[in-house]
Amino acid sequence: MLRVHFTGLDLARLRLAGDPDALWETVLSLHRLRDKQGESIFGDWRSETRARLNGETRLLAPLVPSRGYFPDFLTPPEGVLGLDSGMQALRETPGERVHRELGRLPTARTLPAWIRSMAEGDDRAFAKLTGALQAYHEAAIAPYWQHIQAQIEADRAVRGRALLDGGADALLSSLPPMMRWRAPVLEADYPVDRDVHLNGRGLLLVPSFFCRRTPVTYRDPDLTPVLVYPARHMSESAPAVQTAPRSLGKLVGHTRSAVLGSIGGGCTTSELARRVGVSAASASQHAGVLREAGLVLTLRNGSAVMHTLTPLGAALLRGGHKTTQLAQRAPQSSIPERSTPATM
Repeated sequence: MLRVHFTGLDLARLRLAGDPDALWETVLSLHRLRDKQGESIFGDWRSETRARLNGETRLLAPLVPSRGYFPDFLTPPEGVLGLDSGMQALRETPGERVHRELGRLPTARTLPAWIRSMAEGDDRAFAKLTGALQAYHEAAIAPYWQHIQAQIEADRAVRGRALLDGGADALLSSLPPMMRWRAPVLEADYPVDRDVHLNGRGLLLVPSFFCRRTPVTYRDPDLTPVLVYPARHMSESAPAVQTAPRSLGKLVGHTRSAVLGSIGGGCTTSELARRVGVSAASASQHAGVLREAGLVLTLRNGSAVMHTLTPLGAALLRGGHKTTQLAQRAPQSSIPERSTPATM
């Protein structure tokens, strides 16, 4: 079990990442690619990704074992700013830290020479690592990035609602069931017994599409406290309540365009009904049609359901001028389910 100990100051400094972290998603997806669980859920993602790979997993496997610890330097905080920012921070990792973290790998003595040379600051070795990560990301993550963003935004909508309704206590209580808030300690299922004392530094919660079953945190207690947890699969949000373009009403009907514009950053069926001025049954029906069209995603949250917009739904509200091509969208059957955490 993992136990994260909070003080009052830590609760005040509790944060939720605003975007998916490119490097956490990249590294954690390696576990989903190699395990055999949940084939019916994300088997298509596996087969599609493997068809695009060209030896990247072989290069990365010594650094990211199928179970247990992988070096903390592979997932710098800058990853939340995008892949390029994360890669730049990775390349700037001090050699002393690289040496220390590589030494924690169970296969440290048998690591390939190019990996060991990173501890000496070998630029060519770092270039080989970032090249492999970049190629893997382009094969396994980039084609599904819009879908990943939608899921993370939907999870944030649920957490944000909990925070507004009940503060930090409610936010921590809303986390997935493998995590249990028993103030002042957040307990979580974990492969080893470990205590993390925040000591006033606060905690960054990072919802992750490819993290499954248990959360993940840094091994080094001196690093900025981060807890990566499995996002609940939903959708992407949009700015508050929007007025749908008149042309959208001609396309989907005026009531459904009003429903789409009223969902905003996420709302329940009853809230949606009040905003649009229809019955709850009618709001649910219209949301269902929009969901089938790929414009809305819905997640049950306790006794209520939360509706949020997909990227396509948000683009339609903006008038479609910046609609992203969806030729490489994530298939609906490709939602990963994670088995074991990658760091301890």
